[in-house]
Amino acid sequence: MAENTIERIEEKKDKIIAKNIRRVYQIKATENNAGHEFEAIKELNLVVKQGELLAIVGPSGCGKSTFLDMLAGLEKPTSGEIFMDDKKITGPALDRGIVLQGYALFPWRTVRKNVEFGLEIKKIPEKERYAISERYIDLVGLSKFADRYPYELSGGMKQRVAIARALAYDPDVLLMDEPFAAVDAQTRESLQEELLRIWEKTKKTIVFVTHGIDEAVFLADRVAVMTANPGTVKEIVTIDLPRPRDGIRSSAEFGWVRHKIWQLLQNDTESAVKEGIGNTDVAGSIAPTASL
Repeated sequence: MAENTIERIEEKKDKIIAKNIRRVYQIKATENNAGHEFEAIKELNLVVKQGELLAIVGPSGCGKSTFLDMLAGLEKPTSGEIFMDDKKITGPALDRGIVLQGYALFPWRTVRKNVEFGLEIKKIPEKERYAISERYIDLVGLSKFADRYPYELSGGMKQRVAIARALAYDPDVLLMDEPFAAVDAQTRESLQEELLRIWEKTKKTIVFVTHGIDEAVFLADRVAVMTANPGTVKEIVTIDLPRPRDGIRSSAEFGWVRHKIWQLLQNDTESAVKEGIGNTDVAGSIAPTASL
């Protein structure tokens, strides 16, 4: 890894700091099972730098999405604290935008009106809303579709609208939870390249949760690799690949980093299976009997 890459990451300001995060769910007793605690996340510590694109990967059910919900303020840790710009995160706020796998667009609103939703909440005047939405719709390449409804769009186009909506009200941090998982492989690669283009223009801090090792390596400055649950950060891998990353997927360097992350995940999964704790699904364990 090049020394200047390490220095470039270290000199950036700390944007998000997660300290000793633990999330425990109380599982209620049923006729067949006694009540018990389910520990989804344990002793998770993570720092996200200002303006970086950090990816989080890990086995299915390791708590990646649960942690992202905490960053968004939609969930609270059982213990530990998360700070953004030295202020404790206690709930949702407009300084964080979130993009989910399922688009979550309003079907009765046009592309433009979907993008303007957050601006309406901020009570931005109509004329200014129009100018802002115009800029972000153009940024994601949908200017010709501004007056279309979600049912008239492809999956990839819907995800572009979701990204434009999240960016339009100018959050400091963009949180993305498997945003491209529902589209085909070709569209996914196109959206990954689109996201990098947008990120390079906006300089937003992005936390990107994914199951895809290739996706994480292609997009990120650093990749946080999580363990099987209870989830925690096993290792952080700095992605020392040049930007822009057009054509980088076929390089030996890309393959080497990908293999390193794969080994980290593989070794953890094998160890967890031997101990009888591997591949536990967080959602399946906490619902419907959890006391939330």
